[in-house]
Order: sequence, then C-alpha cells, then structure tokens
Amino acid sequence: MKTFSIAIHGGAGTLVKGMMTPELEAQYKAVLQLALDAGYNVLEAGKTAVEAVEVAVKLLEDSHLFNAGKGSVFTATESHEMDASIMDGKTLNAGAVSLITGIKNPVSLARDVMEKSEHVFLAGDGAMQFAKERDYKLEDASYFYDEFRHKQWLDIKDTDSFQLDHAKKKDSKFGTVGAVACDKDGNIAAATSTGGMTNKKWGRVGDSPMIGAGNYANNKTCAISCTGSGEFFIRGVVAYDVACLMEHKGMSVKDASSEVIHKRILEIGGDGGLIAVDTKGNIAMPFNTEGMYRGQKSSDGVDDVSIYG
Repeated sequence: MKTFSIAIHGGAGTLVKGMMTPELEAQYKAVLQLALDAGYNVLEAGKTAVEAVEVAVKLLEDSHLFNAGKGSVFTATESHEMDASIMDGKTLNAGAVSLITGIKNPVSLARDVMEKSEHVFLAGDGAMQFAKERDYKLEDASYFYDEFRHKQWLDIKDTDSFQLDHAKKKDSKFGTVGAVACDKDGNIAAATSTGGMTNKKWGRVGDSPMIGAGNYANNKTCAISCTGSGEFFIRGVVAYDVACLMEHKGMSVKDASSEVIHKRILEIGGDGGLIAVDTKGNIAMPFNTEGMYRGQKSSDGVDDVSIYG
C-alpha cells in the first residue's frame, strides 16, 4: 500500500527555547498533536487528503493559541479579519476567502467556495454573503476575544505599527496555521488559515489565501502551506515556486522546499517556513527562522511534533 501522510504547522518565527514556559510549550504541543492525529485518522480511514487537511486546520482554528479562527489577532479597528484557502491537487480546484468576520472555521468556508460555487476567491462583504446563504452561524465578537492578544493590540493601537501574530518583537512570529496531506490514493491537498497581522489597516491581505503564494497543491508535484512574512511570500510566489522547481528542474520536494526557503525567499528579504508533501507521502518542513510550530505523521511510522530548530 502507498504511504499516506500529513504535516501541519502553526506559524514560524523567533521562537527561542527557554522563553516559553514548560506549561505553555506543553499546551502548544498538545494541540498540534491533536490536530495531527485527527487529520491522520481521516487518511487512515481511507478518506481524501482534502478532508484530512480541513479537519486538521479546523482544530488549529479552534485553539486560542494560534492566530487563526478563535485565536485571530486584532485589527486597527479592534475587530478580526480572517483569511483561508484550500486546494485539491487531484483536480486543481481551489477555494479561498479573505477579510471575513465572525466565521468560526474559515477553512470550511474556503472549501465551500471550492466545492459549492463557480469561483475560487471571495472576499469581504461578498464572502460574508456567501456564508450567509450557506447558513453559517456567525460567532459573537466575544468568541474571538483573547486577553493576551488584546493587550498586544492595546500596546500599538493608534500608531502606524503592526505586528506579525501576537507576540513581542523579541518573540515575533508569523501567525498562520496550515496542513498538507497525501491520501491512500496518492492524491494531495493543502489548506492554510490566518488571522493576519495585529493592528493591520486598509483591508490588508497576506499570502495565506492566495493560491500559489501561501497555498498550493498539484498532483504533478506537491502540496504546500506557507507561513512567513506575507508580503515577501506573495512577491516570491513561494508555494508555486516550490512546485515549479519540482516540475521543471526535477528536484525532490525536500530539495525544492529548501532552495526556496533557505535561498530564494531570503534573497528578497523574506523569512518564514513551509510544509510540503509529494504524492509518495514524502514530507518537507524547512524554515529559516528560529522555530516553527510543526508536526508530521505518516503510515511508515513517523509521528513527531516540534517547535524549535
């Protein structure tokens, strides 16, 4: 039987060992393991890679620890604007949403855009109208309230500053969650979700919902979910760049991912990481920061959750 596998991430950045309490580190690892196991169980049951990545990302969205869904950061107007995308490597179908509010699981709305609309990308009021027509329940603002994230916003509100995710500069990290998977049929998929930047203005959108920049899947090559300095990942078309190196240069998923993260994105000033899987279940998880919340699990016995380099 073919190897099936899943990888997840919960953001990258300056995650310095010793700066986090053992209790908090254990909490992060527990949620990562929960999401990893849930996605893996979907694959083990013979279901699709698309189903697996949605299940894994939903669990990460449901945790206040990660900057997506429930844990989304505050914008300049003290609200939440969330983005998400999903892509099916078998069909190249994709769905994405941006600038949405009140949606508990943006990744599920992205999947509905992919499967139940004629479009790929819906944003703002239009995306919210689509959600309303699909009978999505809108959560109250209190559902997304987190005291720590609110305090971080209060520290920089009414300034032109913004922060990636919710941490202090010395512990800044790129707040995104994502999953990639290869199912028993050798089909692959990717999903990514984020709450964006603390104190962001003007409807800023990062790479997470952009197909080819922060999220991509193609059975010819690999499935990728990125986390990093979004503006640079958009300019570098990072997810598609990895796939291109595999398709046109014959590189492995590991070598292509490493080339993009450790060389190409650094050359234009960007930092972060990505997770990727090919149709044989091989996983790559490179990052050029001090850490990345990540996990991988496969049918050949790999089962690992990590934070630091």
